[in-house]
Amino acid sequence: MGKNYWLDGIMGLVVGDALGNPVQFMPRDKIKNRSMGPVSSMEYGGVFDTPKGTWTDDSSMALASLHGIVEKGKADPEDIGERFVKWLYYHEYTPLGFTFDQGLTCSAAINAFKESHDIMTCGRRGEKANGNGALMRILPVCLYYYLSGKSGMYTLDTVVGNNKENNKENNKEFNREDITIEGIHRIAGLTHNHPRSNMCCGFYYFMVKNILEDKEKALNKSLNQVLQDGIDQAVNFYSEKPENLAEMDHLKRIKVLEDLKNLPEEKISSSGYVIHSLEAALWSLANTSSFKDCALKAVNLGDDADTVGAIACGLAGLYYGYEDIPRSWLVEIKRRDWIEDLCFRASKIFLN
Repeated sequence: MGKNYWLDGIMGLVVGDALGNPVQFMPRDKIKNRSMGPVSSMEYGGVFDTPKGTWTDDSSMALASLHGIVEKGKADPEDIGERFVKWLYYHEYTPLGFTFDQGLTCSAAINAFKESHDIMTCGRRGEKANGNGALMRILPVCLYYYLSGKSGMYTLDTVVGNNKENNKENNKEFNREDITIEGIHRIAGLTHNHPRSNMCCGFYYFMVKNILEDKEKALNKSLNQVLQDGIDQAVNFYSEKPENLAEMDHLKRIKVLEDLKNLPEEKISSSGYVIHSLEAALWSLANTSSFKDCALKAVNLGDDADTVGAIACGLAGLYYGYEDIPRSWLVEIKRRDWIEDLCFRASKIFLN
């Protein structure tokens, strides 16, 4: 069996989330000026007063998605929606046995799904549906589409489902990349169904794809080059459709990663707005050269620290590998054995 990318990425995401949880909503100046100084290790406390190694809704929703992929052998939007209901209402996929830190947009969308079971209408669509609640949980879906797509394990039916005939009538042709991005948008859109949020998830996929291709081909490119390759592919993909161009303007600061990297910290926002979260995560990745340094750079930006940590560290875990995550952090992670077992189960199904 090849390298376990599920373990690399998912544990990276969970560790970044747990590391940032205690300083979530805290301004970065306050973090820097604490008596203990900036975050340097796993901490307890925070606004939710949780023990060390406690992850939040970011990991809960990502793990619900991963569990669905493992159990069903595919990324089924309706099944994942059902698992979100189990998380929100019945406290499954939680670190401590109860649900906390659920966002308003996610909660409203999950409530709508619970009532209608309609994956096409439950996600919020307005301008305010551009929080980071889809991007924070999309990594396992990206991994599924890349790893299963290589072996032809998913088809047009997997993604478009009941809309297949309509697409045929409209002479809509799909290639693998179209299928992948439509599938990612569909699952992202369970909660946040605005084109801008969907596109951020698509950009994330292309970066995941390029990290994994670099590993498999042993190209040994720098992380920044691999990320830039992914960004370039995403820009090319979305720019082919005129309706995307206005939304693409919101992503202009990440088009040239070197320019984003060189921005001073005060120009980087770590708010819950999806564009800010993606920029902050990429800025943290571009300015560091190890998993540990990336994680600390991301969470010490403060504000939505857990989510920026999760987004950045999912990619950092894939690039640097599970073995680069500090052992002292891993041992604190709540329900770690269960999470790692899910990753091993996924790896057996979707052989790398």
